[in-house]
Formats: sequence, structure tokens, C-alpha cells
Amino acid sequence: MIKRFILLLVCFTVVFGVFLPQDIGLAANGTVTIAENTVNVRNGPSLSYQLVKQVKKGEKFTIIKEQGDWIQIQLFAAKTGWVANWVVTKTTNGTTTTGSGSSNKKSAEANTDQLRVRSGPGTNFRIIGYLNKGQAVSVTDENENWVKIAAGFGEGWVAREYLDFNNKSTTTSKEENNNKSIDTGIVTDTLNVRNEPSTTGSIIGKLAKGTSISIYSKKNNWIEIKYSNQSAWISADYVQMGTENQQTNPVNGTIGTVTASNLSVRSDSSLNSAIIGSITKGQKFTILDEKNNWFKIEYTPGNFGWAAGWYFNKDKATTTELAKDSKVTILHNGTNIRKDPTVQSNVLLRANEGESFPISSVKNDWYEITLPNGLKGFIAGWLVTTNGTGPGINKQGAEAYLRSKTIVIDPGHGGIDNGATGAGGTLEKELTLRTAYLLSDKLKAAGANVFLTRSSDSFLPLPSRVRLASVHRSDAFISLHYDSNLNRSVRGMTGFYYHSYQKKLAEYVYNSTNAQTRLKSRGVRTGDFHVVRENQRQAVLMELGYLSNSAEEMTLTSGQFQENAATGIYNGLARYFKDK
Repeated sequence: MIKRFILLLVCFTVVFGVFLPQDIGLAANGTVTIAENTVNVRNGPSLSYQLVKQVKKGEKFTIIKEQGDWIQIQLFAAKTGWVANWVVTKTTNGTTTTGSGSSNKKSAEANTDQLRVRSGPGTNFRIIGYLNKGQAVSVTDENENWVKIAAGFGEGWVAREYLDFNNKSTTTSKEENNNKSIDTGIVTDTLNVRNEPSTTGSIIGKLAKGTSISIYSKKNNWIEIKYSNQSAWISADYVQMGTENQQTNPVNGTIGTVTASNLSVRSDSSLNSAIIGSITKGQKFTILDEKNNWFKIEYTPGNFGWAAGWYFNKDKATTTELAKDSKVTILHNGTNIRKDPTVQSNVLLRANEGESFPISSVKNDWYEITLPNGLKGFIAGWLVTTNGTGPGINKQGAEAYLRSKTIVIDPGHGGIDNGATGAGGTLEKELTLRTAYLLSDKLKAAGANVFLTRSSDSFLPLPSRVRLASVHRSDAFISLHYDSNLNRSVRGMTGFYYHSYQKKLAEYVYNSTNAQTRLKSRGVRTGDFHVVRENQRQAVLMELGYLSNSAEEMTLTSGQFQENAATGIYNGLARYFKDK
């Protein structure tokens, strides 16, 4: 009897233990209330993680756990996300506290003077302000190449390499200085990477033609770079020098009007340079040169100096005079030279890489050139380079053509589907997602409505990807891929479309991306791929290079190539909508 009673008591205990309410710990962790108008919820505890949802001010969520400056919250059944603790108020055991405050936000400071702050993550976005060396800013978002910051003039984007994070001291050690690039360049031929600045140094890798590099030092005729996160050396004979933040650019046909009451003219492009003259508000000068947003002018007849460019309004001169030696040089074999400045115009002839033609004039995004037979023709500005005295094509203003457009980005493969595997082990599914993130940030900054078919390492069937283009009524569907071939010498970029109505988009996106990355051109062609064949919207599938080629794989996985690829697609979309 006693044994039976004890057994019955144990059964009741188990039943009540299972079904009665328990303190499972979530309530003890408390809740958070969103304190800002719109807050991003991410799938991990960092600004670098993908956005999973946006929540509004006043919404409340249960806390799962905390990690550093981040709080994991319960969004809805079986779905969680992470929010930064400085954009919420937290309630625990009836006590409400604000987030950690701005002092715990991720912060950074500029490591160079006159650092350009842009309206979006790319050099083709307009400049909205400048940072001085040592100026501290708050970080609000970031990707692998660009950082979104908040400064006195508002929010903007700066190149990651020109920021020091976590409020580093302005006193920089010699070792830190050695870790900062002093210039950039582009490799002009396939190039051996060595472990020391000598031809006797061991070869530790190769760089493909067109690879962009950061330069850390120079020794004799050798350049120090970072290769696989270590110091390495390449021959300077095969590098075209130049850097976006430090280069000197001729400014043809541009007039600057002084906006300051009294502006000093200096001997060089720096506030530390000697004052050699002054100019006053309303005076107009031809801008002879530009460096770090300083303008070189002839301030009095025969006397030249530099003045701060942010105190000028720039206008194109009423007539643009071209230097006699202004030329364009073709970047790719089979480039079309057309009768008129439009892609719909008849092709007069096809030119090959390296051919040069004199420039007659500039019309919008096209150069009018003189052909060997004396006739005139037009070539798209994004398919050529110009010599030092040739006028550059103005690529700014792309935002106007992308604003409110709906773009669906499709990072190929994912989840159980790795896609191609590179010679060095790179997975296509990971690389397509990297490219998609960078492209998404650029398009969003331009005001486009952007949707990713996948934002994490997840598998999505091909029909579902196409369906998203239909559901969102996309203006363009961009499918991102990287190629592979049993013949490991095969390299280059290819663009694909299926329906004739998709050809124009494919040509614009491909031509711009190929010119920006300088990979071997394999052209635009029809391809029987599900995501373009079954797509009733404008669509293109981009094969952005061959992972099976070991040299090209190194190029494709570099941060600079990823930036160039995303920029090329962005520019191609802008030109497509502009001319549509």
C-alpha cells in the first residue's frame, strides 16, 4: 500500500512538473523597447550581419540573451534576431534602463586629412563632406569595404581603410604606420608575388592583370603589398600607380567661383603650406588641377597656387577646349564604335584592346572620336580609359536613375548547394553572397528598393527565386554567379540573357562590370538558365569569373575585385535606366 502511494505521488509530481507554468528564464531576462524610429534587427551580434527585419519605435520584445553591446530578442515563434543595446531601453525585474549610450557605440576616427565622406558606399557617389585626421565618428553600418558613419554634417560612407576603429589614440606607432597603405595601383600583367624585394625571393603566389592593390612601401623597384594577410613584394614595372584619395586629376573645362569672403591661396594643397596670396568671394578661376579637394588656380597673371576646394562652386565652362593629344584607349577586344552616342546606333567598326583614338568632343557619357579614315564615331565612356589630358566621363548622378527602382539580387546557390569550388577551395555560394551584400548597400544608398533572394547560407529552389521577381514586380533581376571549367586555364567574365527583351539590360550590366573589373571579356550571349528563361521580368545572369583558374580565383576573392564588381553592376543598372 505504501509503495503504491509513493508511486502515485511520483506520478503526480512528474505530471505537474511538465504541465504547470514554470519560470523558464526568458521573463527573468526582461524585455526591450525600441527607442529609435526605425531599428535594424540582424541575424548576429554585429553590424556586419545581414538585416533580417526592421522594427519601429515603441515595439517590445522578450530578451533571449546579451552579448557585448548586442541583445538577442524573440521576434516571433521560432524566429530571433539581434539589436544594438544603444537603440533600445531595457526593462528587467520592473527596472527600466536605457541602452549603453553613445560611449559604447562602435566608433572610429579618420587616419588621413580631407577624408571624403560620400552619400553611398562607392567612389561614384557624391561627396557630402570631409573628415580631418583624428576626427572621431560613430559607426552606424558597414560592409567589407565601406563604413557608414555619423558626423556633424549627418550620415555618410567612407572607405574602411581610411578609418581606425575603437577610438585609437592619435599617436600612431611605427608599426601601425607600416600597416597603412600609402598608395594604390593596378597590375598591368600577370605578376609573381615574392616574399622579399628581389627576383631571388621565393614566389608565393601570382596576381592577375587588372588586380587592384594597396601599396604599403617601396624599395628600389619593388612594391610592398599584403598577400594572404602577410607582407609580400611585387615588381613596380608591372603596376600602374594611382589612388582615389591622393591622386591628382586634371579638371578640364571647369570654372570655380569663390564662395568665401576672403580665401587664402597656398603654395601647396595643404593647410600647413605657406600663404602666398588671397582671393575674394565671387571671383572666378579656371581649375587647372585638383588634389585632395584642393584646386590649383592662376590667382594673378603668371602666379599659381592652391586653394581649398570646398570654398568653390564648380561650373562647366561655356566651351570645353580639348588638348591636342586627348585620346581614348580601348579596354577590351571587340568594342563597338557607333555612329551616334547611343547603344541603339549602328556599329561603324569594332576595336581591340590597346587601340587609341583622338577625342573630338564629349556628349553625355560618350566620346566622339576620329577614326583612321577621318570619319567620326562614338564610343561609350565606360569602355575606355583616357590619357592624362583627356576629359573624364562624369559618372555622378546615378542615384537619380536608380531611385525608387525595384531590384532583386539573386546570390547564386546556397545551403546544400555549394555551386562551383575554386582551385583554392573557394565556395561559389559564399562569394556570390559577398557580392550581393556590396551591391545591395550601393543600391539602397541610391534610393532603390532592394530584395535579396537569400541573405544567408540557405537553399532556395530556382522557381522560388524567379517568383520573387514577379511578386515584387522588379525592374531588374540580377543573378550572381562564378564559373568553373575542367580546363583550368579558362578565365573571364560572361553575361547571359534568354529572352530578347532582356538583352539590353544584359549588355548594359555586363559592359559596365567588365570595364570596371578589367577581366577577360567573354561577351554577352543567350543562356538556357532557369532564372532568366522562366523570368517574365528584365533579368541577367552574370558569371563574374572562373574560380577554377587559380590566378583568377585570387583576383575574384579580393576585396578590391568585389568592390569593382558591385560598382560595375551598379553603374550598368544606372545607365540602363537612364537610357531606357
